[in-house]
Amino acid sequence: MAMGSTDLLIAIGARFDDRVTGKLDEFAPSAKIIHIDIDPTSISKNVKVDIPIVGDCKDALKKLLQLVKESPIDDLEKVRKPWLDQIRKWKETYPLAYEQKDDLIKPQYVVEKLYELSEGKAIIATEVGQNQMWAAQYYHFARPRTLLTSGGLGTMGYGLPAAIGAQAAFPDRLVIDVAGDGSIQMCIQEMITAVENNLPVKVAILNNQYLGMVRQWQQLFYEKSYCATCLKIAPDFVKLAEAYGALGLRAHKPDEVEAVIREGFASPKPVIMDFVVNPEECVYPMVPAGAAMTEMLLA
Repeated sequence: MAMGSTDLLIAIGARFDDRVTGKLDEFAPSAKIIHIDIDPTSISKNVKVDIPIVGDCKDALKKLLQLVKESPIDDLEKVRKPWLDQIRKWKETYPLAYEQKDDLIKPQYVVEKLYELSEGKAIIATEVGQNQMWAAQYYHFARPRTLLTSGGLGTMGYGLPAAIGAQAAFPDRLVIDVAGDGSIQMCIQEMITAVENNLPVKVAILNNQYLGMVRQWQQLFYEKSYCATCLKIAPDFVKLAEAYGALGLRAHKPDEVEAVIREGFASPKPVIMDFVVNPEECVYPMVPAGAAMTEMLLA
């Protein structure tokens, strides 16, 4: 909403791909755009910019900061207040929220509990899909370089090897792979590596028995015509963990989540924590294909 209404957008090393812009002709329609990029072919490729700056972003930002210092704005707080008030109003009216009110575990609740019980100090790796998005939304990252994710590359199976690498680099840190029951099976054999090298990574599987992100599209836009997304026949992740020589734990109900996480964190071994979550929970906000970023679905 801020990008849709802003009068100035400073983009630093951005590609303006479709995940960022949504419908191109409705992207930041009132904004003058300053684009800093070291690659001249990336400037005005997708979105026409008003001020192109070709160069290293570190050098460009230093020079921009110097210009700001040389030409300070009078009553800056007063000038900015209406804009910041508008952003605050959006946040208050449409907060990022969910309700944990029944016997089905909400995946958002699991991620918040991971944050709470790790005191926000863990290194988080993610797989790809809904698990990746819930981790970004509900593990409230306050420290730099603590999120390992493949981003828009969509590399299912990335999370466990990334977590193993992080644990090897930081043996005294808590490292958690937030996973889906689909993505984790792409590289779950790397539990051998974790066990063999005594790397106590913690895998938190948000197990909804689906390839959740694709299922969400089928649920919302194809009248629940589910095809090739159902994972009802899947391994017992607790037994699988034990087969690898790791610790396997499971939670079926919300009141079991905290105890499972505490036990998993306390173990000196690699751990797979299987959280059986609401099978049709969706990630919001969501922008439908071909829509503007301001036309998001909120529920």
